[in-house]
Amino acid sequence: MAIPTLDTNAPAFTRRYMNLADPRLGARALHASDEFFAPKERMLDPQPAVFIPGKYDDHGKWMDGWETRRKRTTGHDFCIVRLARPGVIYGLDLDTSHFTGNFPPAASIEACHAQAGDDETPGDNADWQTIVPATTLQGNQHHYVEVRDTRAFTHLRVNLFPDGGLARLRVYGQPRRDWSTVERGSLIDLAAIENGAYLVAANNQHFGLASTILMPGRGVNMGDGWETRRRREPGNDWAIVALARPGIIRKIEVDTAHFKGNYPDRCSLQAASVTGGTDDSLITQAMFWPALLGEQKLEMDKQHVFESGIAALGPVTHVRFNIFPDGGVSRLRLWGEPV
Repeated sequence: MAIPTLDTNAPAFTRRYMNLADPRLGARALHASDEFFAPKERMLDPQPAVFIPGKYDDHGKWMDGWETRRKRTTGHDFCIVRLARPGVIYGLDLDTSHFTGNFPPAASIEACHAQAGDDETPGDNADWQTIVPATTLQGNQHHYVEVRDTRAFTHLRVNLFPDGGLARLRVYGQPRRDWSTVERGSLIDLAAIENGAYLVAANNQHFGLASTILMPGRGVNMGDGWETRRRREPGNDWAIVALARPGIIRKIEVDTAHFKGNYPDRCSLQAASVTGGTDDSLITQAMFWPALLGEQKLEMDKQHVFESGIAALGPVTHVRFNIFPDGGVSRLRLWGEPV
């Protein structure tokens, strides 16, 4: 499995929000006007696109993405995608990696909010809204597009003009959950990305993205977690997480699944209730937040659950997760009562 790398030139929304088009969370490519050369499902693969020289199948050169045949009629190709969760979209990545002479000259994105079933495309009465107008594409390149529509959507329609291949589609946004259905006193994972939590910042993400610790389930391997480089100077590594909802933390879980010779020796958490401020200001503030959980010894390849020793800080909105001095963590769970 290829390890997703951090593109330092990518906009902040790619690091801050979850990929609503991630099939591991439930997203699906439902229908495509054509998928002769490569199936639509490959476009949503969470792994980076690859190119395999000399690999062909019955339809021609094998390509890692969605690719339509050369269009000989009027019109354009399209694909309808059901997002993993209804959510507000902040930006997209239209990735044409490895598509050079076969990429679409342009693409646009439409979105709607529909009550269609898991396998159903939105009906004829769906209110499709253009969130990305026709945009010029280049071959073998990431195209980061910011979206400024604050409505929540459930489905996308990806339009290629007139045809071609798209290696990957990433849809960065925040799930819109109905918190009114949560019973008072029940514990919810407020650090879960599917509930709306997101990564604010991390000091190092050399071997694995810090946002991975907010993903559901246990990590499938060592590449499915946050791992920093080996620290050769004093200090420790850290990640700041914005909770899905302000809440009182009652239980903490730190999972080092698959990290054996490279797990952190210890961890701790700080927390605070924050309103306003930029990411840069939060990084500075977080150094002085009170301790939510003091330093705890960690072990390799293990789920660590902490229910005692959690400070009574009241409702908090953000946490700083410290690892000492460096290493890899698979998942972080912060179970609390939403307020």
